[in-house]
Amino acid sequence: MSLRVRPALPDDDAAWNSFVDSHPHGTPFHLTAWRDCIRETFGYQPRGLLVEDAGRIHGVLPLFLVVSPLSGRVLLSSPFAVYGGALVSGEEARLALKEGLENLARAEKVQYVELRNAWDSQCLGYERVRRYVTFTHEIAGTEEELLYTIPKKTRNLIRKAVKCGLASRHASDLEPFFRIYFTNLRRLGTPAFPRDHFRRILKAFAGSVYVLEVLHENRPVAVMLTFEYKGAIMPYYGASDREFNHLAPNNFLYWDLMRSGLERGLRVLDFGRSKNIPEDGVFFFKSQWGSQMRELPYEILLVRRRTLPHISPANPRFSPFLAVWKRLPLWVTNRLGPLLVKWVP
Repeated sequence: MSLRVRPALPDDDAAWNSFVDSHPHGTPFHLTAWRDCIRETFGYQPRGLLVEDAGRIHGVLPLFLVVSPLSGRVLLSSPFAVYGGALVSGEEARLALKEGLENLARAEKVQYVELRNAWDSQCLGYERVRRYVTFTHEIAGTEEELLYTIPKKTRNLIRKAVKCGLASRHASDLEPFFRIYFTNLRRLGTPAFPRDHFRRILKAFAGSVYVLEVLHENRPVAVMLTFEYKGAIMPYYGASDREFNHLAPNNFLYWDLMRSGLERGLRVLDFGRSKNIPEDGVFFFKSQWGSQMRELPYEILLVRRRTLPHISPANPRFSPFLAVWKRLPLWVTNRLGPLLVKWVP
């Protein structure tokens, strides 16, 4: 076999997506739909690589060139995604893709390359960044059996939410999502995304993405933009209205995703990425479901930079900025957020 690494071209999209769909570790963030959403919203330039032999794809690596005052020039797989990294058919393709990536990194004169791998088998052999974990929960059995895979304390919160009359629906209007989600981002000190980011995702992934609303007396109190891909439910962008947190809307939301997924034959709920800090609120919430936790094997290839980057709200360096951001009026953070968020992909 004579493998060749080259830049991905628009004519490769169908074959690329087919390879991702058939690969056991392919995710929505490896698909060209995510590439297009990110390029159109944030202006990052795709630098995807593929490995081929006689016109047949043996590996893909979604990549973007990101230029930020915080990081400089970097290659990232992939911006605003919790998963990314290489997908290959075997060791020969992995080695070819690694060589091609290093050649590209030197040619682009980047500071570093970040690969957001979900599985060890995706790793190319660079330095591991052990900052994040994920939780997954198998969906199987009857509804009652599924409920009893969840620890008692969380089960009781789910039952409380049901008794309080919470209900769910797929949103037809994005305004409640924007209101709840952007308010929560401001509370966390995180810049808001452009609204078009979400609209593009819903259009590009139509049929496999939706916004779930949790309702109390017909008022949305929690929201979640959710992907479904290859049997997995992937809640991704979500938040709740703190005024109603005593009703446990987040517990109801995740249970509703599990319950409806069971009815439709889906196999796993992927809770997504959390900081690997047990004291962190998101980590704690996800750890209360009896789910499997595993470390995400992110990798960094240092090119011009000599120390590992940490461009994240978890970095104490950004604490003063977060403190100020939390105190700004919501209309200000909603205006400024889309201008700043592209610096921290």
